[in-house]
Amino acid sequence: MAYDGFRNITIQQLETLVALVEERSFSRASRRVCLTQPSLTKHVKNMEEVLNVRLVNRERMGISLTPEGKVLYDYARKLLHLREEAGERLVRTQDHTGGVIDMHASTIPATYILPYVLSDFRKIHPDIRVNVQMADSEESMDAILNQQSEIGIIGKKPLNQKLNVEPLWEDRLILAVPRGHRMAGRGMVTWAELAGEPFVVREKGSATREVFERYLRDALNWTLSRLHIAVELGSSEAVKEAVIAGLGISMISIHAVERELLSGLLYEVPVEDCRIERSFYLIYRRQLALMRHHQIFLDFVRSHKIHREQLPA
Repeated sequence: MAYDGFRNITIQQLETLVALVEERSFSRASRRVCLTQPSLTKHVKNMEEVLNVRLVNRERMGISLTPEGKVLYDYARKLLHLREEAGERLVRTQDHTGGVIDMHASTIPATYILPYVLSDFRKIHPDIRVNVQMADSEESMDAILNQQSEIGIIGKKPLNQKLNVEPLWEDRLILAVPRGHRMAGRGMVTWAELAGEPFVVREKGSATREVFERYLRDALNWTLSRLHIAVELGSSEAVKEAVIAGLGISMISIHAVERELLSGLLYEVPVEDCRIERSFYLIYRRQLALMRHHQIFLDFVRSHKIHREQLPA
């Protein structure tokens, strides 16, 4: 690949690649960047010709990146973020509070808490837009460290010294069983009774799973293999639906199942001598140049209390 050829790649071409990856469709990506689909396709093809590599695999179910495409996409995101940051710094010199904040959040806060928080925030600060990408806690932390996002909210405490870390909101894991299960509506159960039950658990990398595994290790001297694992799933929504469908029972965040508990689709079963609690953590890079809209948002989430009805006792 010729270096001079790489220098001919334009910001607009990088924007089309980012839009294509995030929308996973040529038609949706073209609408996002206000181009015709043939024009967007031409931009991608021109980049591939200049670089003499394939960037995108066209597949029946959508698109995927080649290894070279993944490298270019990661740098494109950083370059576009730097452009946004430069614009926001100029705006800041005019003493304007508006701006855009890029966030990563793990599954529970992104799905069940942040929608309420952002709704309240927007009522007060409609000129500040917050973009949230959902990933597991490890991936969210990596996105902050790699400058793909500015602020994160995750379910495990990072130890990386490059990050500012603050406990933000509380969470509790409960044992959820489906309506009609033999334990539904019962009193206290023991882990000996639960050992033979099919469990639905989150995937590796999930903070929910890590908290659960740590409890088993510290309280019972068990590993996850001591339980009958029916399936591992990649989101709390998938876990919840699997439990409702009768695939198994699960230790899951109280935030994820509030409505189902109230409606009777799921039941909370108390487990003897078991209370699994954790914090969600606010994280951002120590070297992040906080602008006024960042500070406004940080102050808001620090003071925001989760509505009482969202966290049953």
